[in-house]
Amino acid sequence: MSAALTLAGPDHLDKLMALVEAFHTEAEMTSTEESRRAALGPLLDGIPYGCVYLIGPPRAPIGYMVITFTWSVEYGGLDGNIDELYIRPGVRGRGIAFEALVALPNALADGGLRTIHLEVDRENTNALKLYRRAGFALNENYAFMTKHL
Repeated sequence: MSAALTLAGPDHLDKLMALVEAFHTEAEMTSTEESRRAALGPLLDGIPYGCVYLIGPPRAPIGYMVITFTWSVEYGGLDGNIDELYIRPGVRGRGIAFEALVALPNALADGGLRTIHLEVDRENTNALKLYRRAGFALNENYAFMTKHL
């Protein structure tokens, strides 16, 4: 199994919808098919705010990663956020997520990305271990805060 990455386009929507639904169900997120489709459509159409990468063979992806972009004065330019990362349960534990977490940020750095962030539950020791291995570190000085609009 490989963490081959493919930039997803509009023709990947149906395969991606199934993966996103599986992730949101597993993570107990309250999203609807309509809201998922509305969020994914612009990313797949190429808006500059983010992109989606399929993990594994594009015909039968085993996961996906959503990256969104912002601009940071503190970090000196283009800033990224891993909004979602999902690997099908049947293929987890084989290093695929680790490969994707290393390869994709490195490739995006070649395009000017300066930093990349992700959100993690501090109680999820497996995720923390994976992210640390991939070079991410907890930022003790900042807390991620949210305001729903």
